[in-house]
Amino acid sequence: MNKPVNQKAWLLVIPVFICVAFSAILPLMTVVNYSVQDIISPTQHVFVGTEWFRAIINDADLRGALGRQIIFSACVLLFEIPLGVGLALAMPASGWRASASLVVLAMPLLIPWNVVGTIWQIFGRPDIGLLGYALNRVGIDYNYTASPAAAWITVLVMDIWHWTPLVALLCYAGLRAIPDAFYQAAEIDGASRFAVFRYIELPKMRGVLMIAVLLRFMDSFMIYTEPFVLTGGGPGDSTTFLSQYLTQKAVGQFDLGPAAAFSLIYFLIILLLCFILYNWMERVGKGGPASGGDEYGQ
Repeated sequence: MNKPVNQKAWLLVIPVFICVAFSAILPLMTVVNYSVQDIISPTQHVFVGTEWFRAIINDADLRGALGRQIIFSACVLLFEIPLGVGLALAMPASGWRASASLVVLAMPLLIPWNVVGTIWQIFGRPDIGLLGYALNRVGIDYNYTASPAAAWITVLVMDIWHWTPLVALLCYAGLRAIPDAFYQAAEIDGASRFAVFRYIELPKMRGVLMIAVLLRFMDSFMIYTEPFVLTGGGPGDSTTFLSQYLTQKAVGQFDLGPAAAFSLIYFLIILLLCFILYNWMERVGKGGPASGGDEYGQ
């Protein structure tokens, strides 16, 4: 028999709804209001409809920033997810070594974003930085302040160094949640190490991997502080991503109408891509191989 629902419990949710209204809904309504108006002065607004949206969509700089952003986020997932899974598999399962590994692995996550940009700004300098000096000594012409390719790669490597530990920690938690009975059954069946990973560990990590992929995709698609501190968006516009393009519109040029319109487009792009990515991962997970038993592909 179903228990009656306690209607008074909804009263506990009201403060949360109020906080969400003030922190999300009201600012969103303000952005929507600005996106359809031309702000001439604090007291004079002109309704322009969808004019700012058409202007933003036809902006060549926006299309360039969007292309760089998509490529950057794809590279982030391509490198950070396998590296994170590999680190989690290589870490000790228990004992003081496991604790020490977790502490060392979590250290980059404790560094503020602007400090990460400053560290890599110094680290990559060819004149005073260890990385830039070492690469030039071995014959690699590296200067992220002058080469767009070097700047883009430096931003990518910086993000991989900073956020791969998050993926590894999530995967490590998923691995530790797998019961020992699965490994014992695999050992009895004579499963290889790769078969154990494919048919036991990978399916059991599907939930945490989905969280890691979505978190890293959303964070990388909204990256701003690190590349701004490291390269300022340059050389040229090689590391100018969508968030910095939006900041230039809103703060640098004070075009509040186009900036508000672009903010909504930016939000919808992230929402759409996350929806597509989530549903794709759900289909892949449901269609994947079963775990345990005699399904080791021997």
